Amino acid sequence: MSSYERPKYDRIRRSELSTPGHSEKMIGKAAQSDADMVFLDLEDAVAPSAKVGARKNIIAGLNELDWGTKTRSYRINSVDTQWCHDDIVEVVTGAGANIDVIMVPKIKGPREVWFVDDLLTQLELKLGLEVGRIGIECLVEEVEALQTVDEIAQCSPRLEALVLGVGDLSASQGMRLGHIGVTDGENALRYPGDVWHYARHRMIVACRSAGIDAIDGPYANFANASGYERSAATFSMIGGVGKWCIHPSQIEIANRVYAPSAEEISEAQGAINAVTEAEAKGEGAANFNGVMIDAATTRLFQVTLDRARQCGMID
Repeated sequence: MSSYERPKYDRIRRSELSTPGHSEKMIGKAAQSDADMVFLDLEDAVAPSAKVGARKNIIAGLNELDWGTKTRSYRINSVDTQWCHDDIVEVVTGAGANIDVIMVPKIKGPREVWFVDDLLTQLELKLGLEVGRIGIECLVEEVEALQTVDEIAQCSPRLEALVLGVGDLSASQGMRLGHIGVTDGENALRYPGDVWHYARHRMIVACRSAGIDAIDGPYANFANASGYERSAATFSMIGGVGKWCIHPSQIEIANRVYAPSAEEISEAQGAINAVTEAEAKGEGAANFNGVMIDAATTRLFQVTLDRARQCGMID
């Protein structure tokens, strides 16, 4: 793996908008959206016959459009395909100065991350770009990746986030999520609880330990806004910081769910103030709205304020 020092990039990823790389129209709309991050896709959203041509669309979009404060990203094809090498070389050569993050799908361990890392370092040196500036975001969508997620999360200074891709992961795990025998209405056999509970927790803990972002993957039924919001809120509750948007209508929901509400911010500041005042009096705990809180409790409330500050909601 390449050796370099890389600064910490404090990017916000409440909403990550997936945009097909073959569609100039959609790329233009994505640049005008309210998404925190846009990734222009060369993988699943693009047919094999259109992948090579889509690279030119992505280069033009990155170089010619105004992306504002968005994080600019694109997703390559997996490293075991015939497209991956040129996905990296062509697009970075053509638009490297305007790429913030490269998204790498279907990794199985650190090896794939190191390959992309090393190739990026070679290109940055060749092109006169700042070495290490382009980050990496990886998709956890194979059982091998979930099994080695702790190693992956720590394996490269370029790695900024992991995304849980439950569609491919369900296939990789051999899950039977369709009809499997008992299908008579309310008596249909279903998994008792959140089928992704383990995978979500395991990836989030690995990300938190490594100091990188944990992102939830797509919610396919984009017409079901309430379902998307429930999915996003569940992931947020256990420590996730953002979610994919496969349709622009999901952006507002993600931006709202993954940011603290005004009520949460007020409560957090009040709790921290109460503990600070108690400590000034030599007391170890404070009574806040009828609940005893102490310094350990304020750590949870500080997370809320830190997140609000990152989202630009407070100074």
